[in-house]
Amino acid sequence: MATDEAKLNETKRVLTSLVNTLQDSQKGFADLGEHVKSDALKRYFLGESLKRANFRAELENELHRLGEHDVKESGTAVAALHRTWGDIKAKLGGSDHTLLETAEQGEDQAKKAYKEALEQDLPMPLRELLSTQQAEVLTSHDYIKAQRDTLAK
Repeated sequence: MATDEAKLNETKRVLTSLVNTLQDSQKGFADLGEHVKSDALKRYFLGESLKRANFRAELENELHRLGEHDVKESGTAVAALHRTWGDIKAKLGGSDHTLLETAEQGEDQAKKAYKEALEQDLPMPLRELLSTQQAEVLTSHDYIKAQRDTLAK
């Protein structure tokens, strides 16, 4: 049986990991918003970037409540590569379809991060918060995929 301190440390680890994923998403969406040609997609990606910033703030508040006052945000190496790849595609004249593919890959990482987080033994209020955020991530993924498929036709 895990000690209270071990559970607390695991909860902090899970939240910190999600904060990093959300930082990646926020930056990635902002980058994509700058590169897509469609005004509707620009607005969508910039809006999603703000949404991810809000999710991050919610999780950082939870970390502060748990006694973690120095939240270190580093992002993840995989997401940094995705952002770099997206920038390269954009600079090479990548189409909105290509950029949507990049966004979908990033959202696949976010979906995985939330799935893994929710597989952990977390307190119910935190589990509810993550489930709400996960639902938004899944909706975003589906929207991006649908837009990508529409542009492929």
